Amino acid sequence: MIVLGYRVRMEQRLSAPRSLLVMVPVFSVFFALVVGGIFLAATGHPPIGTYLKLMDNGYTSFYGITDTLGLATPLVCTGLAAAFAFRMNLYSIGQEGQLYLGMIGGSWAGIALADSLPTLVAVPVVLLFGAFAGAMWVAVPALLRARLGTSEIVSTLLLNYVALNLLNYFIFGSTGFFRDPTTSFPQGRPVAESARLSPISFFTDKVTNTYPTFFIAVILAVVLFWLMRVSNYGYETAVYADSPNTARYAGMNSAWLQSSVLLISGALAGVGGAMYVVGPAGKVDPGLLQVGLGYAGIVVAALARYNFIAVIVAAVLFAGLRTGGNALQISSDPVPIAIAVVLQGAVLLFALGGELFRRNKVTITRLQAAT
Repeated sequence: MIVLGYRVRMEQRLSAPRSLLVMVPVFSVFFALVVGGIFLAATGHPPIGTYLKLMDNGYTSFYGITDTLGLATPLVCTGLAAAFAFRMNLYSIGQEGQLYLGMIGGSWAGIALADSLPTLVAVPVVLLFGAFAGAMWVAVPALLRARLGTSEIVSTLLLNYVALNLLNYFIFGSTGFFRDPTTSFPQGRPVAESARLSPISFFTDKVTNTYPTFFIAVILAVVLFWLMRVSNYGYETAVYADSPNTARYAGMNSAWLQSSVLLISGALAGVGGAMYVVGPAGKVDPGLLQVGLGYAGIVVAALARYNFIAVIVAAVLFAGLRTGGNALQISSDPVPIAIAVVLQGAVLLFALGGELFRRNKVTITRLQAAT
């Protein structure tokens, strides 16, 4: 590109500076706050004062941080699911549908199996069935991608809408297994008490929205981080992500790698839906359809640069934005909930733009005048 007598071009970096690993996410959040501040000023709200209220409602107050950790629990799982697939250049965006199927699978286990099991066994069973349901929901796109080269972007996206309508049908369109027969208004059928976890009180008598599942999600992220660094499977997926042809020449089974990565990604999103069942919902809850935790997980993964440990931090950040944004709606000076959506979208755009500059550098040279 030539601008005012100068040639501007992008050149790929041979090695990216380590400082950019931290600077890109930090500046992504900073510029997103600037964009959000412009939006607030345009709607007649003081940006700094609003951000201070958002911080208090989402991160610093007792109920704010506990609500944030509760919302961050499924976000960690969907963020891990997106990061696990994206690391291998498999752009599955079906975390939303896989989360719904995890809720359905976990609820089935909580209703049909957990009644005769102790809590120590019932909760893991619910989580396993949720993971299995999420993996099975992505099985067809995984098979099509591995065998026919079909784009997983399209197939997983379309299955999100199928899962959404399936969940609606189970509650609003039928009187079947998942619908509570004891209520006149359509609601999900509660799972057995042995499949429920109590919220964490943090040594107070206050009821919170944080459940032990948050720590399960954190442990899951740490285990994945460790396994992908030390296991042969992690090495093979890293080689395939860098160069599929090199992986094939080395004798690696590309079809197996692609399929297994997508299945594990689906299982991670599915277990997030099951955590919602053993935690705050206790049933198939159509209210989760309005939250968009699957799509938000993609933004979390992008901000974390597909690092499993960083996913935890990014999930808490985004959950705090959502929690604080909801609280601002009922304040003395109500702020539109769209501010949280604007911030999330801006963070994603700046994170992707920052990744472009992390991988490439801009060179500007002056054109020589014609003789």
